Amino acid sequence: MMATLPDPDIIGAVARAHAHAPFLHMILAREPALAAALERGVLPPLAAVAIDDAAMPVARRLRLERRRLALLVAIGDLAGVLDLTAVTGALSTFADRALDTAIRTAMLERTPDAAPRGFVAIALGKQGSHELNYSSDIDPILLFDPATLPCRGKEEPQEAAVRIAKRVVELLQARDGDGYVLRVDLRLRPSPEATPAALPVDAAIGYYESQALPWERAAFIRARAAAGDIALGQRFLETIRPFVWRRALDFGAIGEIRGISRRIRDHHAQGQAFGPGFDLKRGRGGIREVEFFAQIHQLIHGGRDPGLRAPATRDALAALAAGGWIDPANAAALSDSYAVLRTIEHRVQMIDDRQTHHLPTGEALDNVARLHGLGQGADLLDLLRPHIGSTARIYDAIEPDEGDGLSHDRARLTGQLASAGFADTTSAVQRIEQWRAGSYPALRSPAALAALEAVLPGLIDALGTSPDPHAAMLRLDAMLSRLPSAINFLRLLEARPALARLLGAILSHAAPLADALGQRAALLDGLIDATALDAVGSVAQLAVEMTNDVGDYQAQLDHVRKIVGEKRFALGTQIVAGAADPLDVSAGYARVAEAAIEVLAQATIAEFAAKHGRVAGSELVVLALGRMGGGALTHASDLDLIYLFTGDFAAESDGEKPLGAVLYYNRLAQRLTAALSVATAAGPLYEVDTRLRPSGTQGPLSVSLDGFARYQRESAWSWEHMALTRARPVFGAPAARAATIAVIDAVLAGDRPARDIVADATTMRADMAAHKPPAGPLDAKMLPGGLVDLEFAVHVVQLVHRTGFDANLGRAIDGLIAAGLAPAALRPAYDLLGRLLVTLRLVAPDAQEPGPVTQALIARAVGLADWPETLAAFERTRQEVLQYWHQIGGGNGT
Repeated sequence: MMATLPDPDIIGAVARAHAHAPFLHMILAREPALAAALERGVLPPLAAVAIDDAAMPVARRLRLERRRLALLVAIGDLAGVLDLTAVTGALSTFADRALDTAIRTAMLERTPDAAPRGFVAIALGKQGSHELNYSSDIDPILLFDPATLPCRGKEEPQEAAVRIAKRVVELLQARDGDGYVLRVDLRLRPSPEATPAALPVDAAIGYYESQALPWERAAFIRARAAAGDIALGQRFLETIRPFVWRRALDFGAIGEIRGISRRIRDHHAQGQAFGPGFDLKRGRGGIREVEFFAQIHQLIHGGRDPGLRAPATRDALAALAAGGWIDPANAAALSDSYAVLRTIEHRVQMIDDRQTHHLPTGEALDNVARLHGLGQGADLLDLLRPHIGSTARIYDAIEPDEGDGLSHDRARLTGQLASAGFADTTSAVQRIEQWRAGSYPALRSPAALAALEAVLPGLIDALGTSPDPHAAMLRLDAMLSRLPSAINFLRLLEARPALARLLGAILSHAAPLADALGQRAALLDGLIDATALDAVGSVAQLAVEMTNDVGDYQAQLDHVRKIVGEKRFALGTQIVAGAADPLDVSAGYARVAEAAIEVLAQATIAEFAAKHGRVAGSELVVLALGRMGGGALTHASDLDLIYLFTGDFAAESDGEKPLGAVLYYNRLAQRLTAALSVATAAGPLYEVDTRLRPSGTQGPLSVSLDGFARYQRESAWSWEHMALTRARPVFGAPAARAATIAVIDAVLAGDRPARDIVADATTMRADMAAHKPPAGPLDAKMLPGGLVDLEFAVHVVQLVHRTGFDANLGRAIDGLIAAGLAPAALRPAYDLLGRLLVTLRLVAPDAQEPGPVTQALIARAVGLADWPETLAAFERTRQEVLQYWHQIGGGNGT
């Protein structure tokens, strides 16, 4: 029944809400009936928030009810009419009801004729313990029973459950002019990065029985079935009870407790020092330390003493004190601190309905103090100070001693990182704490965490002495986030300290290599042997290494990908380590690709012939163009290929399912392209570009050699003849290759249509500049005076003068210089641009200027003293190339 006597504390609370809390002021304006009662000094019962209107959409009704509840709870809290237990209880009860309503609504929308069962929300965190704060999100785990969940038609239970989960989140979290109902965070479910929003109950049980992390034990102290099929949820919780409450305290359990304790020492650099800006939740002496103090002792003793399994923090402290497990005085101090800290946390959140835990600064702190009924911010700090101090002191007493490894104490860890060479110790501390918390799947097993602790001291030393410790740490973090398992990787680093130092350099400079490691950590194994930094072998040697004798086609594809990945990774490492000239590395990349084409073409032909036979007197020829034709790839190069076939185009294959030659070789070319480009379980290989074939994308994928010759002689455009200057057969029998080269030589020598080569090239270069501008200030390829302009100039001169042809552009330039058709400076210009391109594709693939340490690596790679000299040489070289391009008529002399 509504009270009738006015309460001056309520009237005062309403006045403070109007003056200091814009969110509450807004609700008072939008809820005139409730505002009128409150302004008379009367607090309506919390049940008054309910809206009995079946015609109103469920989501809107819940949003309006939440808004009303937020007003009544806030005024009751500010007036002292509702204590902390009443406030958090009311907020939690509403969250349960809203979540249950959303689940039932989502299920009935889909299957209105079926009972809404088989789907449950397990409340964790503060909702689970009936301790939700004023602007809290909820952290449920959504489970379903495939045997009882209602589904539509042929729909699978998993599909139905995920759709229900998404609808539940939408109903609760969608925001409009009436606000929102609840923020929903589903990331506390098992392996959230890899699992659907709703999990089968048996799968969840299996996870908690075999794989769950220490912090998940602590989370389930406060777990309860809150909404949906409560019986299903209770059965789940009963089943996993032994996971949470263990009777024996062995060394493993002690290690878990230490891990939980360390998590409390804040993942955040700011908000630690008490004062304005202090983090009420995560700061030293804050709310979380009270909660974890209770939970640590519950985990230690709750397996044998069921009376300690109270979900609510203050109830748990009281039970621990009553059982003699903790000092009653400490329990009382922590309980008092918890009440005061949570109350002020609510004040901070009431102002703008923001999920924040930090005390504001300046005038905003004064505003919070006045909302609470104090004079100014200093008074609020005086209120909090003794509670913060006592909580920190009591919690510090349970922090275990450190061993000889990398510290778990934030302050000591910060010092260790600074000594190791990290300038940004804050970020590094946060990353290490995340790893130790098992944030990634690869670090979730006890064995992985043990391996991490073993290798951390040496790894941090290696990263700290690397050229860019911060970048190295970020890339190692990204790598760990993608690894399915990290145990072998970590143990290898522990056993090979020198390898850890090389890893630091790779992670500091080369994002593509770090990404490759993230996909396949075993690539690091190849660097154990120092020969990994030697030049790769010949095409023939590489082909032998890539050939798999197993005989299975899929196994051959995987094997080639494995070897190519290892070779490309080692070649990239040679640049990072300064062990090879980038031009030699570029040639190595091309030999690896050519060997892969050789091996995969042989395997694909054999596989194809098993069904379709072979075409007598005919064979496939693979013609490479562009950088592949020139034998000078980068780490990121694709393969420009043309597929040709010799013999009579009207012939037919002799297999079980014969095909005409044209169809035969087009299908074979499709198979080979897939073999070279489609990712398998062993990873990706190359992007294949076949647009340079006759008639481009409008033409067939494979053409006869006679047809190719006729097209080049009669129809090809100038840009196609320019591309032909770097054409080179990379697969085919010697006779077929020789026949292909003869066609190319004849065309380049003049057996082609008469065209204005200079004008055509100028137009094409202008079009390219318009449609594909430079990626950044270091784009050695596309910038004016870059490699594209150099290539255009060389090819124009070659075609106009019909001389100097060589697929290798360096040798072609030498030939033009010898013939007096190019300046001597053009060869060093090509070498500098080539070295820059190969190096930048690896260490600055965005063509933006990298940090100072990577600048030094680039300068070393191109053979110059420092970065300023490198930039000056780059600019000077581009001007020389432009001068030559304009000299021969490119760009119309402009």
